[in-house]
Amino acid sequence: MTNRRSRTGNPRPHELPHYQALLDDPAWASLATACGTGEALPTAPASILNPDPAVRAAATDNALRQVTHQNTLYGATVPVALFVAAILDHPAIATVDFGRDADTPPHHPTLVRLLEWLSDTAYDADDECAAISERHVSEGFFQEDREMRAFRDLRPAIFSAVHALLGHDNTDVHDAALVAAIPLAEHPAITAHRAELADHVRCLLATSTDRHNRDRVLDAMKAWGHDITDLGNADDIAARQRYARLKAERESWWAADGTGGYSEDPPF
Repeated sequence: MTNRRSRTGNPRPHELPHYQALLDDPAWASLATACGTGEALPTAPASILNPDPAVRAAATDNALRQVTHQNTLYGATVPVALFVAAILDHPAIATVDFGRDADTPPHHPTLVRLLEWLSDTAYDADDECAAISERHVSEGFFQEDREMRAFRDLRPAIFSAVHALLGHDNTDVHDAALVAAIPLAEHPAITAHRAELADHVRCLLATSTDRHNRDRVLDAMKAWGHDITDLGNADDIAARQRYARLKAERESWWAADGTGGYSEDPPF
């Protein structure tokens, strides 16, 4: 592991705790998960570092599933996110998954899976989600949401680990790291990285056909004040028009009779 990480459970704002310190923390049993408490949760994260790819993949799904449900952050989500960030450069996942030979069926590398989960979690705690919670759930809701606030406070530390992978020579890793870095870069301490991220965005748009990734980076560029007219292609334009139409239909559906007075399901 690199020297930038503290071996305590209380890192400075831009540092990550050592992953073993996180696993050894006795507080897991008191933390909420999607299915109860996290008493047995450290077992699955520890197995993410197993040298067997099958064990590693199953452990990844098991650990992340316990702290992910309906865009909600739980008490155990934050330490799992810190653990995930802390192992992104671990040899067990940083290189092994990419040593595939011609006789081995394709699989989703653990490193990419972890980055995608960090991305999804960061978007669930981004500025837009915080504002929506405050506006539509209840006034003061965000201040009471300790899990979301805790994750948002730790974005610089998580960003430091994600940022290191922007130079990865595997395109899938680079793109997943970029999409994860974008919502993390909303934190005031790291907004200065947006110019660098914009350069990476242009590289992604020049090479990737992944609809999800292209949508994410184009939305970011627009939010950062860039003119995206010449950045997208015909498929991007068609997708944005489709999303706009579905959004209008959804808003119209909910507005009908003030309650959504249709017998059919809403158009989404």
